[in-house]
Amino acid sequence: MRVVFMGTPDFAVPTLTAIAARPDLAEVVAVITQPDRPRGRGKKLSPSPVKAWAAAHDIPVLQPVRARDASFVTAFRDLKPDVAVVVAFGQILSQEVLDVPVHGCINVHASLLPKYRGAAPIQHAIMAGESVTGITTMQMDAGLDTGDMLLWREVSIHADTTYGTLHDTLMETGASLLVETLEQLAAGTLVRTPQTGASCYAARITRETVAMDWSKKAQELDAFVRGLNPTPYAQTSLDGAVYKIGAMRCLECAASAPAGTIIAADRKAGLIVAAEDEDVEITEIQAPGKKMMEARAFLNGYTLPVGGRFSS
Repeated sequence: MRVVFMGTPDFAVPTLTAIAARPDLAEVVAVITQPDRPRGRGKKLSPSPVKAWAAAHDIPVLQPVRARDASFVTAFRDLKPDVAVVVAFGQILSQEVLDVPVHGCINVHASLLPKYRGAAPIQHAIMAGESVTGITTMQMDAGLDTGDMLLWREVSIHADTTYGTLHDTLMETGASLLVETLEQLAAGTLVRTPQTGASCYAARITRETVAMDWSKKAQELDAFVRGLNPTPYAQTSLDGAVYKIGAMRCLECAASAPAGTIIAADRKAGLIVAAEDEDVEITEIQAPGKKMMEARAFLNGYTLPVGGRFSS
């Protein structure tokens, strides 16, 4: 099959790699990715991870500013794709684009649809306290992650799962599941299953999303922190300064002060803060303009006021 691959971040690279490793199944005739963006301290224009991989493997690359533009649709049609594979591309595809490939466009989505449609399904699944998520391959339609499901595979979320660890697991799971999807497509055995049941939306992570609400229960805060580690991290404010929280643990003892109150802040006791229902220990913290640190080491050089209160 002639495959056009559409994707942008590192999450998409293993799927592209897996397709390219199966010349008996598919030929990647082109890669479509987002335009180069300024990155790093110098804000130098840099290619997306998908573009970098394609360039290293001599695969033609298209970078439309708008995938809806007529010029792109024409270029896409000229590729004569049998199927397009879409993994975190970053643009909404019009029906005109979706109709170009013979077998349409197949998306690799990092949730068990219809739950967590949208841009940040991995983070939101952890933050919501889910015990299981997964990967769904989906026949795309003009809606937002509303197309028929093709294959899906569950992945467990554990008490120590972070966004970073789950991202990497789902990244590899998605690659293998997409290859299985293409195998069934080629064999004529692929079955489409309409989405049913309750859905929810996983909105893009914003500055407002990452603010810690200390009035929540300790277990909810722990899930919130894990769902934003290692980027962009949960954030909390104290005396006008914004701190990033990398990790915490529940102490399983009743809260000894109003929510957000710093109960202890020294090397011996650690950094103890009251949540709504119990006290928690912040074990990783980052001061403004500094690196993330183990909290007890952080307290060697920083003084936080006992009795002070963190806020959103």
